[in-house]
Amino acid sequence: MLLIQLERLPEARSALDRLLNLPLFTIGQTPVTLMTVLTVAVILLVTVVLARTAQRGTRRAFAARGVTDAGTITVVTRLLSYGIILMGLGVALQTMGVNLGALFAAGAFFAIALGFAMQNIAQNFVGGLILLGERTIKPGDLLEVEGRFISVTHIGLRATVGRSRDEEDLIIPNSVLVQNTVTNYTLRDTTRRIRATVGVSYDSDMKVVKRVLQETALGFGERLPDYEPSVLLLEFGESAVLFEVSVWISDPWRARIMRSELNEAVWWALKDAAITIPFPQRDVHVISSA
Repeated sequence: MLLIQLERLPEARSALDRLLNLPLFTIGQTPVTLMTVLTVAVILLVTVVLARTAQRGTRRAFAARGVTDAGTITVVTRLLSYGIILMGLGVALQTMGVNLGALFAAGAFFAIALGFAMQNIAQNFVGGLILLGERTIKPGDLLEVEGRFISVTHIGLRATVGRSRDEEDLIIPNSVLVQNTVTNYTLRDTTRRIRATVGVSYDSDMKVVKRVLQETALGFGERLPDYEPSVLLLEFGESAVLFEVSVWISDPWRARIMRSELNEAVWWALKDAAITIPFPQRDVHVISSA
């Protein structure tokens, strides 16, 4: 009995091969068989599995980098999933005999036209991916962008939202942050130097002036004690000798307020030391023609 079954095995294999290779229909000049259909089904199944695996991996990568914005994560994972699915569909259609050359040619012309129309959107999208990948700018960072001081509140795929000192919400295209020079005051730490410039009379004792300014800087309450203050003689102006007093602080967001307090401290210290702060003067000589 077993011998008879073994003898019939090649016949069964031959019948199975004929069944699998039986043409069901034709696409172009390529016959589509049952084997082709099964192969396409396996390709699509593998594509779906890869797309879901890529989504989970992307979410874990974002979590590892500290990205918690649900909208950004959803957009990136969906775009990645759609890309994998499109590639899988392309392989499946090519397996079935569909000529993708004409479709790709038409798609290329369409993509070029769409690229010109959406150039700025594409730049901002790529800029958003760069910002999310490099993490040189993060929510909570304090930036100076195009002369504006902002606190980053949200980084999206198209734009970054920041809040100014005047409680204004600024929507900044990501391409601006990627292509231009941006000062990040909190990239490595929050230390920042503030400066006060003052002019004193030429009749003043410069040694006394420097000593008073140094004592003022050392006694400034907001300065960081680990950083020595600096007092520099900048230049000899038309009506005054200009000095610069600088100290380091730990809160860049309050830099303007602290600079105002440093200016006030310098003003009162010079007043108490009877050091004159001159103002520009012009002598006008009137020549009579009589």
